[in-house]
Amino acid sequence: MHEANAEPLATGARMSASELEAWFLREIFPLEQILMHFLQQNWRNKAEIEDLRQDVYVRVYEAAQKERPAQPKAFLLKTARNLLINRVKREQIVPIEAMADLDALGAAIEVPGPERDVAARDLIRRLQAALDLLPPRCREVVMLRRIEGLSRPEIASRMGISQDTVSEHLAKGIAALAETLYGGTNGAEP
Repeated sequence: MHEANAEPLATGARMSASELEAWFLREIFPLEQILMHFLQQNWRNKAEIEDLRQDVYVRVYEAAQKERPAQPKAFLLKTARNLLINRVKREQIVPIEAMADLDALGAAIEVPGPERDVAARDLIRRLQAALDLLPPRCREVVMLRRIEGLSRPEIASRMGISQDTVSEHLAKGIAALAETLYGGTNGAEP
């Protein structure tokens, strides 16, 4: 290896494919444990972590094709952070895990007043108690749909049941939750 390879490239300078691959293996790949730790700490769906890692690697590799980053570790983690922010925005779901560390993801949060905080905690306790009353398969479908945001086909595939069965469990679960929490359906849709 030449020492010149350790220096950042000038704007617009490109590496050959073999130089890029060598750089990636030397500078980025050894950071995998740090990247995985970051992703595991900041993403709620652990089943997506490996795919996220690959997406980060692709983005870093493609960016390095144009210009090699001067600080590989910082660039890798910033790329991962930006990917997570984009995913959260795209899904329009703010996971509970991300709420704990939104500053790390670059988002601002408004702190609720004490009354709202107490009411929210009470509602969460009541919801958890109501979920615990559901039959296990029904509870799993409701949680996958309403909490994790999976589609009916995704739930059917994951649980090995038909989409019609998913719909039945979802309807029964939502109705039971509404009855337990509010004493009626209040127009809740599955």
